[in-house]
This record gives sequence, structure tokens and C-alpha cells, in this order.
Amino acid sequence: MKQYIIRRILTSIIVLFGVSFLLYGILRMMPGDFVEQMTSGNPSITAEQKEKMREQYGIGGNVIEGYVNWLKGAVKLDFGDSFKFKEPVMKAISERMWVSFSLAAIALIIELAIAIPLGVIAATKQYSKTDYTIVFFALAGISLPSFFFAALLRRVFAIGLKVLPLSGMVTARANYTGLAYYLDVGKHFILPITVFVILGVGSWLRYTRTNMLEVLNMDYVRTARAKGLDERVVVFKHAFRNTLIPIVTFIGAQIPALFSGAIITEGIFSIPGLGKAAIDAVNEKDLPFLMGYLVFLAILTLLGTLISDILYAVVDPRVRYN
Repeated sequence: MKQYIIRRILTSIIVLFGVSFLLYGILRMMPGDFVEQMTSGNPSITAEQKEKMREQYGIGGNVIEGYVNWLKGAVKLDFGDSFKFKEPVMKAISERMWVSFSLAAIALIIELAIAIPLGVIAATKQYSKTDYTIVFFALAGISLPSFFFAALLRRVFAIGLKVLPLSGMVTARANYTGLAYYLDVGKHFILPITVFVILGVGSWLRYTRTNMLEVLNMDYVRTARAKGLDERVVVFKHAFRNTLIPIVTFIGAQIPALFSGAIITEGIFSIPGLGKAAIDAVNEKDLPFLMGYLVFLAILTLLGTLISDILYAVVDPRVRYN
């Protein structure tokens, strides 16, 4: 196992270099840049002055030179200063990622707590009214556009009933401290988390149901039933454990989503997380922040894949890595 992990880490480092080069090249080839954005309303600035400004901001020259200069700082965990936020990229990301993580982690826990039991119930009662009802609500949640559902919740609960905050993370000018502060944040998080849960639980539910149906049709499950074992023992002790293997894969793939933020939902509710910061950086052509953000996601993706592979051996004793 140790050799496998070391080999995967070394491979991931090579992949990360390739991904970072592609990301940098794509961002540099996009039409317009920060200097063009900043000087668009000033026709008196000449092309020579713009080029000098690009050199000052580190976005001048060709793509290869720019990437090499960026990489020299990146290997030291120095991604430069954000054009938009006027602070080091690492600081800008670290300040905002825990907001996104809090939202996504709470939503993920609730999604799993709802989806896994309902998926198991739907699979054990296949083609029944219960199964059809569960699948119907799962598909309805998946089909809802996030911007529409978020706007609907705001209209009903914030504007109409006035029982929940319209947007933001804390109440303006309230200056809460201690427990009152966390309760205020929790109240502001209710609507965004509801959007995450309703839109995300359907995917987990269908995934659990599909894999549970596969396992329930296997020979060893039929043998367990033939031995006269209680149905609960057959379902949860024999069948559900093997259903966990693909679910673990799915959970590992969710690691980047826990920190990356939800661009649309955070934007609608004005939550100061990474998702909203990323869309602001795109609008401002903030190359340093976007590179730091995208490389951060690439690292999380590689880490999530590695964790999923390691958890295979934990969930399924038959899996061994040499």
C-alpha cells in the first residue's frame, strides 16, 4: 500500500504540472486581459503604456515565459497578488474556502442522510408506489435549475413570508458575537443549503438505488435469503456493504466540490465564498487568482481520487494494492 501511495503521489505531481500549463495557456489566450479591462474607458493610454502595465502585472510576454515565471512562484506556494482582491492569492483563497466548505459539507451530510436510506428503501421495494414516489421526487430535484429554485425560495421565504434573510452571510450592522453570531450565520445558510440539498440529493439517491438493485440480484444475497436470514440482515449486513464501494468513489469525487464553492448559488445569495470570488475574478480577468483557484481544484481532484482508491481497500477486503 505504501509503495502504491508514493507512486500515485509522484504521478499526480507530473499530472499537476501538465494541468497547470494547460490552464495558464487557456487563460492567457482568452480575449482581453486585466489591463484591457482596466483601461477600457481611457482612450488616451497608448499600446506601449498598456504593454508596460502588462509587464508590471506579470502578464506580458509570451505564454511560455509567463508560465515559467508563474511556476517559479507557485512551487514556493506564492501565486502572486490578486488583481481583484488586492491581496495574495493564497490569502484570498484561504479566507473564502471555509465559507464554501461549511455550506457544502453540511449540505453533503444532509444529502447522504436522506439519499442513502431512501435509495435502499426504493431498491428493496422496486416498482412499488413507494419506489415510484421516491424516484419522482429525486428526478424533480435533479431537473430544477439552481438559479430558478434559489430565486423561488428567496421570493417565498425572504420576500413573501419574511422568515429568512434575503442574502448575505450575516445581518448588516448587527455586530453579533459568540453564539448569537453563529446562529445568525446559520439562519443565513438555511436557504443556500436547502438549494444544495434539494438539487443534490436526487443524484445520490439514484446512485444508491441503482447499485443496491445490482447487489440484491447477486447469488450470495439469494443464498442468504434461502438460509432464512431476516430481511433486514440480508439488506443491511450483506447487500449494503457492497453497495458502499461505488458510493465511496462518488464521495471521493465530491472533495473538490466541498471547497470550490457553487458559483450560481453563492452569487444569488451573495455568500462570500470561493464560488462568488471565482465569478468576480473571471469578470475582472484576474489571472493570478484564477490560476490559484483552478490549481487548487486540480490538487483536490487528484487527492479525492487517491482517497477513493485507498478507501476501496477499507470497504472491500478483497481489494489490495501491490
